[in-house]
Amino acid sequence: MLPKLLVFISAVTVLTGAVQVVAAPLVLSFIGASTDKTSAHFFAIIGMFMVLFGGLLWQTLRQAPVGPEPVFWCGLQKLGAAAAVGLGVLNGIFSGLALGVAFFDLVSGILIFTYWQKLKIKT
Repeated sequence: MLPKLLVFISAVTVLTGAVQVVAAPLVLSFIGASTDKTSAHFFAIIGMFMVLFGGLLWQTLRQAPVGPEPVFWCGLQKLGAAAAVGLGVLNGIFSGLALGVAFFDLVSGILIFTYWQKLKIKT
């Protein structure tokens, strides 16, 4: 069940990252952040990395056997994203609405590391 949930999380990560790439100013305004060219550019770059890590997790989970290394790095990405968004809210860069994003990334990171632990036990 956990691998299927993680495949879903990876798909959501790819989708939302792609939206950030193509519509960074819109997403930034939705979460209450500045929408100048610089912030939009860097937010789109973050979206690109979301696509890459989400795609890596998706592809890794669909292979057999699943290697623990990419799962580990994808878990770190999710926990790092949760911390970065949380700090953005704390520092007034994003509105409190962005805490939902941070919570999703935190829970995703915990689930990914739970699965990673299971993979490590098997190897």
